[in-house]
Amino acid sequence: MRTWPILSSLGLAAVIGAAPVAAAVLLVSVSGPSPYASCQNVGEPGKVFVNDEVEPQVAVNPATVGTQHVNVIGTWQQDRWNNGGAHGLVAGFSFDGGATWGKTTLPFSSCAPDAINDPFTGAPYFRASDPWVSIGPDGTAYAVALAATNTTGAGQNDTGVATAVSHDGGRTWGTTRLLKADQGTSPIFEVTHFFNDKESITADPTRPGTAYVVWDRLQAPSHSPDAALHSHAFRGPTWFSKTSDSGQTWSAARPIFDPGQNSQTIGNVIVVDPTTGRLYDFFSDIQNTGSPNVLPRGLSISFVTSDDGGTTWSDPNTVASEQVANDVDPNTGAQLRTAEELPSVAIDPRASGGGRLYVVWEDSRFTGGAFNQVVISTSSHAGRDWSAPAVVSTATGRPAFTPTVAVNSAGVVGVTYYDLRNLAANNTQTLPTDLWLKTSPVGGSQFSADTHIAGSFDLLAAPFAGGFFLGDYEALGVNGTGFLPFFVQTNCATASSCSSNATDVYAAFP
Repeated sequence: MRTWPILSSLGLAAVIGAAPVAAAVLLVSVSGPSPYASCQNVGEPGKVFVNDEVEPQVAVNPATVGTQHVNVIGTWQQDRWNNGGAHGLVAGFSFDGGATWGKTTLPFSSCAPDAINDPFTGAPYFRASDPWVSIGPDGTAYAVALAATNTTGAGQNDTGVATAVSHDGGRTWGTTRLLKADQGTSPIFEVTHFFNDKESITADPTRPGTAYVVWDRLQAPSHSPDAALHSHAFRGPTWFSKTSDSGQTWSAARPIFDPGQNSQTIGNVIVVDPTTGRLYDFFSDIQNTGSPNVLPRGLSISFVTSDDGGTTWSDPNTVASEQVANDVDPNTGAQLRTAEELPSVAIDPRASGGGRLYVVWEDSRFTGGAFNQVVISTSSHAGRDWSAPAVVSTATGRPAFTPTVAVNSAGVVGVTYYDLRNLAANNTQTLPTDLWLKTSPVGGSQFSADTHIAGSFDLLAAPFAGGFFLGDYEALGVNGTGFLPFFVQTNCATASSCSSNATDVYAAFP
């Protein structure tokens, strides 16, 4: 696998625009020039944003925490397309806790060397998306991707869920495996008989060599694109696969929860109770009525559990309903693509923590549906009961979005999120955006004041992919008692000043 030299260095990143910063936060640039910049796009429709990174994920190697060489691995989409996916995925790796970074390609798309093949074309998938990374207690790192081909030629909109493994801290990746592959049936991306989406991977924290993948798989009623577009019958169950031998083999992919006709799950993420071994799969449950008039019945954060390593699963349980507003620029109405209904989840890693669970998401219930805030719900009883949703984000009269939650080794809860508090009422030319961190003692009932992580930066410089887009999720790593925000921001105070390299991935040290 090709690698590149370290492209970033320690130092304070320049603050883009003005923001109320109480104390400087150390920012480190993780990404750099695209390794896929020269990749050919023959037969691929849409616009590609070369040198633009979005949607990062991060993991800290538990086998190295407490040493002088803490290993951190991050992944992200590289060169995002406006109509789905990216040129490919890239992994960043660090052996000093995130102070300096190298990067390497991930073998999931045709732009990368040694990429996994689409079984329906015999050639690599053209694109990759939805990166996720997790590291087991033995230091084995697992990456997962949605591999896709969006083209007007052969292999129209095939999708697959693929994994790769690293045994050297993220420097190199191999043992690629295709967990599920479906042949596309439509020239319209995402309108096809089967469409795999939004996968995540979780290494078991106490079982070396064991990891779990979950995703949603949308199923239309026929192979006809026209029928799918006008159909009153579709479904989107959660699918699951597991490895017990460090990614050499995976169990046959199968559905573990079906929300029913005209309904789907999305944003599936597994967390594992380190004391009991129970698996929790959280997701957004999107419910609609049946035919002939398909109408929304509402959203909820829900979960299923397994006490036998994923062999059997419980009936669904509900954390809370979701009341989600459409994220837009308050001054212009321009669409923003954010986490919206997707949950972020964490579990207390301490045996003494009793497996306390935390879920955060965007919600508009406390603003009368006007705009989203970040809310949290917690459970200290293995998910049997949940606290009422409570606001985490600071009340500014502006939207807050794309939250991420994590719990450190002392049981302290951290939540990062973006907001638009620095947008002036008469500003229609830029969209100043900032990233913030809040922490809470065990339980998550009382959060600190904001720590300013990054910004203000102009969100209007971000790639436009169904809205101005930094990612359907961002990341928050944990290094012992420390938090490591891992996120994307634009590199300019105004979109007009960004001719290229509009976004980058950063690590922060609050």
